[in-house]
Amino acid sequence: MQIIRKKIHPEYFEAVASGRKKYELRLNDFEVNEGDTLLLEEWDPETKAYTGRRIERTVTYVGRFMIDKLFWPEEEIKKKGVQIISLG
Repeated sequence: MQIIRKKIHPEYFEAVASGRKKYELRLNDFEVNEGDTLLLEEWDPETKAYTGRRIERTVTYVGRFMIDKLFWPEEEIKKKGVQIISLG
């Protein structure tokens, strides 16, 4: 198990901190597994600096997707995008 540090913008940080947002949508460019700790450090894109606020969450599920393996045609994904829905 590892601790993975990632930047997070203020509006998303607030949503995670309040408990409303219980997921992260990230580029699959790093190794992450169930049981790892995601350390989210608030990053202000305007000042291009960390704010000093951070929050830790345990990874409970990792779903990896390739664009050509999704259920929809690539042209539809590019046109409409995708969404993640958090269930409570």
